[in-house]
Amino acid sequence: MWELTYPILIIVLSNTVYNICAKSTSAEINAFASLTITYTVAAIVSFAVFLITAKGKGIAAEFGKANWASFILGIVIIGLEIGYILAYRNGWKMNAVSVTANIALAVVLIVIAFLFYKETMTIKQIVGMILCAGGLILINL
Repeated sequence: MWELTYPILIIVLSNTVYNICAKSTSAEINAFASLTITYTVAAIVSFAVFLITAKGKGIAAEFGKANWASFILGIVIIGLEIGYILAYRNGWKMNAVSVTANIALAVVLIVIAFLFYKETMTIKQIVGMILCAGGLILINL
């Protein structure tokens, strides 16, 4: 059970701190300058943890295993980050932006999973998507 629980706990904790930081980013700094600092720190920490966890594996060999997804993920994360920063700068409230984005994301991913990954779409999921749409309307009234 722990294997299923701890990743969600990491996501929730990280997302909580993430949204606090995104909302607290100085309005005076160019958003992309802020992201440059963010990703420099992230790169240093990621590389340090990689070295600690690599356990004798060759750096070049490990990086050689990367596919296109690692590179595209680097690009789309910028979109995610700038989207949140701009949402907060443009007046979104903390109690609405993440919920709105995540509900919309959940609906999109259910459809993508069905269309491209051949995952099943159940009546419960369809009803859930309808409820999510209603929730989005209520949250943003």
